[in-house]
Amino acid sequence: MGILDTIRNPQDLNGLSQGQLEELADEVRSFLITNVSQTGGHLGPNLGVVELTLAVHRIFDSPRDSIVFDTGHQSYVHKLLTGRQDFSTLRQQGGMSGYPSRAESDHDIVESSHASSSLSWADGISRARQLTGEGDRYVVAVVGDGALTGGMAWEAINNIAADKRRRVVIVVNDNGRSYAPTVGGFADYLASLRPTIDSFRAAPAYEGTLDWWKRKLQNGGPVGQFTYKSLHAIKKGIKDWWAPQGMFEDLGMKYIGPVDGHNLQAMEHALSTARNYAGPVIVHAMTEKGHGYAPARAHEADQFHAVGIIDPETGEPTGASGAQSWTSVFADEIAAISDERADIVGITGAMLIPVGLHKFAAKHPDRVIDVGIAEQHALTSAAGMAFGGLHPVVAVYATFLNRAFDQLLMDVALHKAGVTIVLDRAGVTGPDGASHHGMWDMAMVQIVPGLHLAAPRDASRLREELREAVAIGDAPTVVRFSKGTVGAEVEAIERLSDGVDVLARRPAGSTENDVLIVSVGAMSELALDVSNRLGAQGISTTVVDPRWVLPVRRSIIAMASHHRLVICIEDGVRAGGVGSRIRQEMRAAGVDTALNEVGLPAEFLDHGTRSQVMERVGLTAQQITHDVVAQVLGTKVPFARPLPGQEHPTTGSLPIL
Repeated sequence: MGILDTIRNPQDLNGLSQGQLEELADEVRSFLITNVSQTGGHLGPNLGVVELTLAVHRIFDSPRDSIVFDTGHQSYVHKLLTGRQDFSTLRQQGGMSGYPSRAESDHDIVESSHASSSLSWADGISRARQLTGEGDRYVVAVVGDGALTGGMAWEAINNIAADKRRRVVIVVNDNGRSYAPTVGGFADYLASLRPTIDSFRAAPAYEGTLDWWKRKLQNGGPVGQFTYKSLHAIKKGIKDWWAPQGMFEDLGMKYIGPVDGHNLQAMEHALSTARNYAGPVIVHAMTEKGHGYAPARAHEADQFHAVGIIDPETGEPTGASGAQSWTSVFADEIAAISDERADIVGITGAMLIPVGLHKFAAKHPDRVIDVGIAEQHALTSAAGMAFGGLHPVVAVYATFLNRAFDQLLMDVALHKAGVTIVLDRAGVTGPDGASHHGMWDMAMVQIVPGLHLAAPRDASRLREELREAVAIGDAPTVVRFSKGTVGAEVEAIERLSDGVDVLARRPAGSTENDVLIVSVGAMSELALDVSNRLGAQGISTTVVDPRWVLPVRRSIIAMASHHRLVICIEDGVRAGGVGSRIRQEMRAAGVDTALNEVGLPAEFLDHGTRSQVMERVGLTAQQITHDVVAQVLGTKVPFARPLPGQEHPTTGSLPIL
């Protein structure tokens, strides 16, 4: 039995020797490589925080001390040390979450997995501790250097630093490859002195003495004030030369580091020093993503930030289908468009490759801007670029558009800016769970005046609608598509004058069928399956793809008036979604055909495969067909319009008001 098998909670680490701790670190890495390679997940980030996480749990007392992980994808080691060592169901339905989960453990706090928020959590938790008389409890926030590109993190630091009594320790996990460690004998000598100097500087007596001298000199007239300013400038200059700490200390936070994040003793010493300071402290740890695993270190793109199922020996994917992904279709097309139009610029929020802007960047590096994890800034900056004569294409995951809604509404739309927003991973995304499903975007943008929203059903329509989007120069456009591989091409039997595609009429040639099925984006295959099943039940259907779901096309309203029932199938929330908007437009046009919104419930949906999640919420051909048959027969609301000579179904007598 290995040492890892004996760890059931963080307190079990306290009795281990230095040699045993180093052995445990090796076991943890081996465990992660073996297990994550079988399930997929965030491998590289977790390999990079093994010693860091061990040190955090050795110095602090979780769950009494609160440990918050920014984004949370690097919490696998934390899970192992808090008694969760069955990774066989990682990111699978009913199994372990790939992020912290309160349902799994009292040691987990923040589940949202959206970057740059951990420091605000730390600020709030530490304030609550003070106000409830538990100010001796620590809050430890583990935040990556990438997350510090988000403005929200600095808003939080500004507030945390304002109160010297709050016991907040911010561990900056700095794995950026642009930072090159200084080498040579003198640098090694300075590094050996740094822990001693950090301990001295973080001692309360040191701070008390500095405050005493500061008051003394500032009250000593012009000579004393000049002396204080001179000494302070010398001190600041030395500190800025010694370590990159000036920004943090200018904000009023004690800085410790840089520390080798893979040196367990150094990390423990730094964290112990921070703990003894008993106030807000930054501990700057230098780490390597994928540390200890050669295939990850050799992976130039992202050091195995996230992997599918791989061969643990080589790191190569196993069973790769080679099918084209939605992202790759977009990547090729936006690169082609960039060759044709010099005004097209790309904007990414620290996700150049994941959102498919890398090919554009390779061709025109000066026209692709990485703003960091700063979606709010990205949208407003895009509005400025549009004012300056460019057409920005902002590519983000659908779930992250939530963070920039105000900027979309007030900076882009209000100013009628020609900005195209491309939403990757729209709809149900699967194993990353509630915070990563891109299910909110269509309902959210419904209320943005003048916005155009496209939902392509296949690769050809993605290329087509992307080009249509960047041709609009006086309003925001949104193009959304799913995660994973693109399905088969779904050809239309007719394109109407306003761009709506008719995918099927059953029976053929009929224009006044029982049910009008409005298929949104990637739901076309499901919609056609439902149509076939209804046909087998003697119910005639028309299936249309609006292509552009906003503004609502007039032909859809017209067709609705010639059908007994309309159903709208979408992979966004039903509340305020596309179906809801079509129903409002129908009522405004005097069309009283019943409409049923078929989409996702306004709930946080647990992780699982896309098909598992869709089945859980009833978005299957069988369930939809069952409901529509009942609606046509008049046994379930909304009732289909009755045929001539039929009585209208009723649910009972009207209530007496």
